[in-house]
Amino acid sequence: MVGLPAAGRTFTGRRRVRLGDCSPGGRLRLDAAARYVQDLSDDDTRDAGLAQMTWVVRRTVIEVPQFPVYLDPLEMVTWCSGLGSRWAERRVDITGASGGSMRSATLWVHLDSESLRPVPMSSAFDQIFVPSSLGRTISSRLTLGSPPPDLELAPWPVRFADFDVMNHVNNAVALVIVEEALAQRRDLRAPMRVDVEYRSSIDRGTLLNVGGRSVDDRYDGWVLDGQGAVCIAFRIDLLGSR
Repeated sequence: MVGLPAAGRTFTGRRRVRLGDCSPGGRLRLDAAARYVQDLSDDDTRDAGLAQMTWVVRRTVIEVPQFPVYLDPLEMVTWCSGLGSRWAERRVDITGASGGSMRSATLWVHLDSESLRPVPMSSAFDQIFVPSSLGRTISSRLTLGSPPPDLELAPWPVRFADFDVMNHVNNAVALVIVEEALAQRRDLRAPMRVDVEYRSSIDRGTLLNVGGRSVDDRYDGWVLDGQGAVCIAFRIDLLGSR
């Protein structure tokens, strides 16, 4: 997690943790935080005059030293922290008034709006966002492993509310599945790190199955389609355990 850049564009937003964004214990849920990150990212690109660009998430890393809590006022800061040939990394720091904080790094792939194939970023993007990357390059390579052959799977119903304006399951829904895994592993609590990799889009009519395995202070999970292909892979582990 690279820190705030010494040069280049940063963008700040503010919001408050609301009732529907919290766990029963009152902490900010990861799926709600993912929506916050998504909204702030969209606000930034719109403010920069680049709302017409089309992006999809390839991977997200979230580090949580301490969760923000119900009614916390939040300050959120975002910037471009790295670049590839057809993708960019966006960092977001979320800081709560009560002492909670979250750090995220999301790799967004730039798509042609008609073909939906990866394409290089525009010159306007380069002019506005490249300076804050400070020349840092990033890879789009995925690192989480494949599920074991004996993984036990359970159906995961896809709901109408899971789909966004691109007509596929929104990336924040993966964090709903992560939250279900956290409910099973009560020992996995902040400070923690969550890695999520999006292998393929989930379209209408896709049948999903979810499974995971626990290894000491870590949990690995996968979301598979009806043919057994991995759509999403994720890992939860305690900060400092890697």
